[in-house]
Amino acid sequence: MLISEVARRSGVSTRMLRHYDSLGLVRPTGRTSSGYREYSAEDIRRIFQVESLRSLGLSLRQIGRVLQDPAFSPSALVGDLIRRTEERLRREQELLDRLRAVDASAPAGWPGVLRIVELLRGLNSPSAARRQQSVLAPAEGAPLPAELLARAILAESDPNVAGALRWALARAGGDGVTSVAAGVRSANVDVRRRAVLAIAEISGDQSTAVLTDALGDSDPTVRGHAALALGTRGVPEAVPTLVEMVVAGRNDVEASEALGALSLDPGCVDRVVNALVAELAAHAANTAVRIRLTQALAELPAAVALGPLRQLARDDDRTVALLASTLLRVSDERSDGGRSCG
Repeated sequence: MLISEVARRSGVSTRMLRHYDSLGLVRPTGRTSSGYREYSAEDIRRIFQVESLRSLGLSLRQIGRVLQDPAFSPSALVGDLIRRTEERLRREQELLDRLRAVDASAPAGWPGVLRIVELLRGLNSPSAARRQQSVLAPAEGAPLPAELLARAILAESDPNVAGALRWALARAGGDGVTSVAAGVRSANVDVRRRAVLAIAEISGDQSTAVLTDALGDSDPTVRGHAALALGTRGVPEAVPTLVEMVVAGRNDVEASEALGALSLDPGCVDRVVNALVAELAAHAANTAVRIRLTQALAELPAAVALGPLRQLARDDDRTVALLASTLLRVSDERSDGGRSCG
């Protein structure tokens, strides 16, 4: 079969077939009387072998080695190809992310594009100080797209840089909650924690709704971050998680303060008091837990806290009784001080 017919049937150009011949990969078995290349059925089979190996990403030199030595083991070579392909895909994904970040910033001209690229370089720096500086002191006039900041927040492990990113996101305007909310649904618990902390610093109904959903998270830290933020916003759904935090001794001081803030709402105060009293009964044999619950009661308005504290002052657990008595005395002294100042 002549070269033109081989090219037509195989889809390999005559130029490439001549190149294969020059490299010794596929040399036609014969020549016609006029000197034209003439390929046998075995030659054509070898052409398809070369093309198949090229489709796997092998170089022509590697293909030559494989075809010259049929006993050559493919495992090492294929493994190397896999690693190189993964690395190429990683670089391509980085490029795609960079392009999307530039597109999301809607730059007005090429100077805007260059400023965003510089910001991206700063955020991707191995130096935490450089990443933080790129957020707190971006290039002049450079916008800080919420989508870019959200992506950086979800990946950032340094607490100082993460704090700067959350600060920037809260002030970036636009749809910051939507940009970072996907992280709340991540399978990675660290990503969920970062997402909730960021959303907690953004005000508005949308962020409150996302934080309320996060109260159902399987991770107690995620639930805790959400509950503390919701407590300051007066959301009563946070009460069970805040009480759970007091019982567990996990940020219990902050949780107690949040419960105190919630109890200022007449519609929520009974819920707070009843939850704390119920836990006191449920942990009758655990002094440490009951101490924390007693201290939490002291954060509530005196009008609702005095009754439970007086009961606790007669508690069988002397440590709890002593603490409740002390808290009552402090409360009385404050009241007397307030009256004398009047």
